[in-house]
Amino acid sequence: MFAYIMRRLGILLVILFGSSFILYNLAAISGDPLEGLRTSSEPSAKQQIVTLTRELNLNVPPPARYFLWLRGILGLFVGHIDFGNARNGQPVSGLVQHAIPVTIRLVTMATIVAIILGITVGIVTALRQYSRFDYAMTFVSFLMYSLPVFWVAVLLKQYLAIRFNTFLRNPTVPPGYIFAFSCMSGIFWAGVVSGSRKRVIQIFVIVAVATGALLEILSLLNWFTHPGLGPIFLFASAVGTAFGVTQVSVGIRNKPALKAALAMAVLALISYYPSQYLFKHSPHVSTLVLMALFTILLGAIVGRIFAKIDRGPVMRTSMITGFVISLLMVLDKFMQTWAPYMETDAINGRPVPTIGQANSLLDQSDFWMSTLDTLMHLILPTIALTLISFAGYVRFTRGTLLDVLNADYIRTARAKGLTERTVVMRHAFRNTLIPLTTIIVVDFAGIIGGAIITESVFGWVGMGTLFRQAISSFDLNLLMAVFFITASLSVVANLIADLLYSALDPRIRVGAGK
Repeated sequence: MFAYIMRRLGILLVILFGSSFILYNLAAISGDPLEGLRTSSEPSAKQQIVTLTRELNLNVPPPARYFLWLRGILGLFVGHIDFGNARNGQPVSGLVQHAIPVTIRLVTMATIVAIILGITVGIVTALRQYSRFDYAMTFVSFLMYSLPVFWVAVLLKQYLAIRFNTFLRNPTVPPGYIFAFSCMSGIFWAGVVSGSRKRVIQIFVIVAVATGALLEILSLLNWFTHPGLGPIFLFASAVGTAFGVTQVSVGIRNKPALKAALAMAVLALISYYPSQYLFKHSPHVSTLVLMALFTILLGAIVGRIFAKIDRGPVMRTSMITGFVISLLMVLDKFMQTWAPYMETDAINGRPVPTIGQANSLLDQSDFWMSTLDTLMHLILPTIALTLISFAGYVRFTRGTLLDVLNADYIRTARAKGLTERTVVMRHAFRNTLIPLTTIIVVDFAGIIGGAIITESVFGWVGMGTLFRQAISSFDLNLLMAVFFITASLSVVANLIADLLYSALDPRIRVGAGK
């Protein structure tokens, strides 16, 4: 294994520095950063040409200049990497250090949500091949995959920001919108549950009526401007979470797991007011992290108490249930912050922003207020990126899982009497993860590259923006810094994917061959 890793690292280093050498020379030859100054009539133009030539080593041929740039990169091994200076004289390292957190904040959530939702929907569509839900998701996936991200972003700004902000001034849902949302909700859940035509019609009617009634009640209670769950609705949501997580994890017939999950819902109700006190008097990220860890530990203890044998699945179910319920409690706290957030003069009743990374006029000393502002700035870019990535994961997961489900060992597992959940999750899905691993790992590596179009539309200054600026201004040092970081992450991601194969499939032993 060690020899295999060393060989792969050597190959990846050759690829990395070979590609950087080619890109550096092509970029240096294709553009002249002094072209604008050469034709300028300003008195200081000649002095600027001399200064830039000296600072950027433009009097050195590109092949030799590459090794001057490489010398700064090799400083990584002694703890001092130097990407050189940008055209404006600022150190490129400082620009990159500022852009990387912005890009991570922008793209990470969208990537995680797209992976989870895409794989989940892909599994369901494969298990219900040629059903109404499969046809609907196939249509939606191809539609999303074909939409340009800039157009989706503009639509989101128009309808989820501008019009929604206007709606909040008089938050009453018109009857036409109630009817439309009710029909869409009914169609969606009827497709998810599926079944006979009579059953589909019944589900559609029940869900449509329930959705319409809920929207009407929320309008009457003025919930859109003063949202919140409270202990009663939190407990109801926790009970629903317990049933849902149990069904997905081990099946609703596993009584110990269901009892452990419901016990976590009861504990959530008991701890509601102590948690609110903790949120108020200790508003820090560390508090949320410790709360999550404590909830997971408590879930493990509760699962162990209720399970006499085969404790692993029961403990897993109660731990996941507890973690999701803790997220609901944090969500409830953000809901309570919504009304004062809207009433601040910095927001002025329009809480969904269309541009920027944060509101500079908002008081940043209030943890919940500032965090809510950051999340509100993330909503539209996250939705835009998720819609585009979601479609690819749905189609790829569906195709790979269908291939696996037709294999001989899956038929053998079913013939042995294993439950369908065991066959799908422990046998079929695990082998589906092998091709999915490459895409997921490379996607996470691509996070740091940024989303050029999305950052431009929503006014974020991340790695994608730096890349666009470097190309438009012939800033070679800035361009190479962005390339080197993204390329390094890509080659490392491919190595990680190869190593994960052996963990996902025991038949694969990396480095075992010669």
